[in-house]
Amino acid sequence: PREIEQRIASLLDFAQLTDRARTNLRELSGGTKRRLTLIRALIHDPELIILDEPTTGLDPHARQHLWDRLGSLRAAGRTLILTTHYMEEAERLCDRVAIMDQGRVRTLGAPRELVERSLPRFVLEIREPVAENLSLDPTCYALERVGALTLVYASRREPLADLVDRLHLSRYIERPTNLEDCFLKLTGRELRE
Repeated sequence: PREIEQRIASLLDFAQLTDRARTNLRELSGGTKRRLTLIRALIHDPELIILDEPTTGLDPHARQHLWDRLGSLRAAGRTLILTTHYMEEAERLCDRVAIMDQGRVRTLGAPRELVERSLPRFVLEIREPVAENLSLDPTCYALERVGALTLVYASRREPLADLVDRLHLSRYIERPTNLEDCFLKLTGRELRE
């Protein structure tokens, strides 16, 4: 019993819930309940922790806090298996990722490796109308249109900067490709049930 009480106190501190130890469950916010769920999962000090959508419904502060806590569990040698629809979360927390589509594993590997295998390194998101017949050197660029958004991929930044100048763009974002881009390329961009 004493050992369990110490473990509970330690976990309440870990989840920053010490001040809520005596609060009725019905009075807790959704984010606080999520942190409490994590405490329940850790009470027996497991080596393997399986989490299903651990940050769904959390505000950005609570999500960051939970990511930090999950990172400290990884650093302590715990194995985490998590399901998530948040690619940023998978990229940040996972050593290996399985991208699934309609119940099947489409690809498996380290997050950066998956991105590099499926897409050029950089993407230019053009958020203004661009000519339908825009011609680009296919050895340098890859083009994709998604609704009103035009995506131009390149392995280096310089060609994208040249394109911005050539088209006199004012509404664009140039960024590295990420796991969400990879997910959408592998599974398609259409909305699904």
